[in-house]
Amino acid sequence: MCPSEQAQKTVVIVQPLYLPWMGYFGYFSSADTMVLYDDIQFNRRSWQRRNRIKVPDGDFTYLTLPVVKNHGQEIRDVELNNDENWQESHWKSIHHSYAGAPYFDEYSERLETVYHQEWNRLVDLNTRIIEILADELVPSDTEVMLSSELDVTGSKTERLINILDAVDGDAYISGPAARDYLDTEPFADAGISLYWHEFDHPEYPQPHGEFVSHLSAIDVLFNMGPEARNLVQEGEEDALVRDPDT
Repeated sequence: MCPSEQAQKTVVIVQPLYLPWMGYFGYFSSADTMVLYDDIQFNRRSWQRRNRIKVPDGDFTYLTLPVVKNHGQEIRDVELNNDENWQESHWKSIHHSYAGAPYFDEYSERLETVYHQEWNRLVDLNTRIIEILADELVPSDTEVMLSSELDVTGSKTERLINILDAVDGDAYISGPAARDYLDTEPFADAGISLYWHEFDHPEYPQPHGEFVSHLSAIDVLFNMGPEARNLVQEGEEDALVRDPDT
C-alpha cells in the first residue's frame, strides 16, 4: 500500500546515480518528494558515476564517467574530466548496443541531446538524465530536489530526519540494504513512518542471449517502449513494506 493513501507526505532520499536501473524509478510511483542526496561524500566505485548496459555478444559492459580526482569531496563538488571525450564514447556504446532495439529511434533523441552538451558537474548530468528517464518511465508528478538546496545539518539518521522535516515529510522510504544499519527508533520518536522499498525486478524480452537484470533503465525503455511504464509499475507492486517499529 502506498503511504499517500494514508494522507502522508512520503519522501525518498537517494543518491543521484548515473543512468539508474529501473527500480530507481519505482520510487517515483511511491514518493511525493525525491531528494537527491548530493551533499554526502562521493564514492568513486559506486553507481554515482557508472552503470551497465547489455552488449550484442550477450554480456554487459560498464559505462564509467571520468572525474577530476579530489579525495574526500562531496557529490555536488565532483567535476567531470572533460579532457576525455566521454560524451562521444558513451553515446557510441549506447548506440552500438541499442540502435537495433525496437524503440531506440522513438526514445533516443532526448538522451542523445544530453551527450551533445557540455557538462562540468557530475550531479547536473545525473539529475538531467534522471529527469528524462522519469518522464518516460513513470506517470508521476513527484517533486525532485537536491539535498544541498535544503541547507540541512546533522549526521547519519539525524540528518535524514532533518531533511524530512525541511520538506514537511512524515513518511520515509528507504532501500532494503539500509535495514542492516539504519536506526529506526529516531523515526518513531519523530512520528515518521518508515517504509522499506523492495522492488521486484520483472523480466522482459531482451535480445542477445539470456535476460540480464539490473541494467540501466535505458535497456527496458529501448526494448519495450511504452510498455516499460507498466513494467516499472509491475515491479513496484507491493514494493513498500512498513517497518513495524514506526
